[in-house]
Amino acid sequence: MIIEFSVGNYRSFKEIVVFSMVAANINSKNKQLDEDNLFQVDDDLKLLKSSAIYGANASGKSNLASALNFMRAFVLNSSKETKVAAKISVTPFLLSSDPADKPSHFEIVFIMGGRKYRYGFEVDAKNVVAEWLFHVPSIREAKLFERHADNISLTSGFKEGKEIIHKTRNNALFLSVVAQFNGELSKKILRWFLNVNIISGVNDITLMPYTIQLLKDPKRRNTVVELIKKLDTGIADIRVEKGHPPSFDGAPLEIRGILEALTKKMAQDPKGEFVQVQTYHKKYNSNGELITLESFDFNGYESEGTKKLVAMSGPLIDTLRNGKFLFIDEIDARLHPLITNAVISLFNSKVSNPNNAQLVFITHDTNLLSKDSFRRDQIWFAEKDKFGATHLHSLVEYKIRNDASFDTDYINGKYGAIPFIGDLSHLVENTDD
Repeated sequence: MIIEFSVGNYRSFKEIVVFSMVAANINSKNKQLDEDNLFQVDDDLKLLKSSAIYGANASGKSNLASALNFMRAFVLNSSKETKVAAKISVTPFLLSSDPADKPSHFEIVFIMGGRKYRYGFEVDAKNVVAEWLFHVPSIREAKLFERHADNISLTSGFKEGKEIIHKTRNNALFLSVVAQFNGELSKKILRWFLNVNIISGVNDITLMPYTIQLLKDPKRRNTVVELIKKLDTGIADIRVEKGHPPSFDGAPLEIRGILEALTKKMAQDPKGEFVQVQTYHKKYNSNGELITLESFDFNGYESEGTKKLVAMSGPLIDTLRNGKFLFIDEIDARLHPLITNAVISLFNSKVSNPNNAQLVFITHDTNLLSKDSFRRDQIWFAEKDKFGATHLHSLVEYKIRNDASFDTDYINGKYGAIPFIGDLSHLVENTDD
């Protein structure tokens, strides 16, 4: 479970900004939201099950997803880099005269195994400048380790890192290296990061392999099929069948291997095998009686919206079933607003989300911006200042009435985070030849 995430000096984030999943001490007009949309962690902490992020194009919304994705990838992979001088692929804020080598900041506060942890690091293109890990064993926060460049200090609570300090390169995270050497807590934290998933609602073809994996599992395929059926796609069944890759025998030898490799990459099966996804629709006779199911090639027949739903169903089901965290950029792309709302409602429910999975999504769909669906603390806005730096703020920061119309007020500019469009009337002027 994620409590909060902070980032600074990364892409459009100049100063450190904080995105929080902590439920504010407020009451919604719709009391059911206070029951369904959050969950109790302990006597002092309640967390949100979902949050929406709005903002104009190029406001930096996607950079928040990118920042979390960078942190996840660097934690999981930094120890695997074998080159001592390998560069760290971090992008700092560039619209400032501050030194370009100023470190980028990443920190996440989370709950794992019933205990709160705070882990973070600062990096530039060459080095891990700082790194830290704290936990809350009882009431107060306590340090496990802290790093400043090559100086790493440990406490008795992190003995697993004692012999690993000298094995940590300047461009690798200490936590990742300790995990590589089987540090018990470190391995658990890396496994926790594996449960944090960031996906694109636009480039959803990358999600299809996992959905195919579920469809090939007899014990789990029904869940995917039922979800797709209930979202009114017209699909009665989905099946994965063995396919045959196209032949490139007639292609020149120098490009045949490239074509075959690309085909294998696009096969969509996690094992790289070429498969064919078939959808089945009900076929009726002239009396309106069901006579059979007609099969169609998924890629050739189904709409782009249906393809996205099927591809996204695997990660959605996995997240809900296992209580994971899912961040979706552009969740509403190619989807009807009612379907998008139905997907989100899966998380804001005690029935479909019994394991308290969390969803954060980026959207432009103001149909979702409703007091009947979200508490004020679930709605966030991203906005750039005149210097090109992104700032985040929550709707809960505004003093508004419980019966306020969130969508209308947002479009009218009450909360900021909307585009300011110039005069376009003279963009194309009429000229006489």
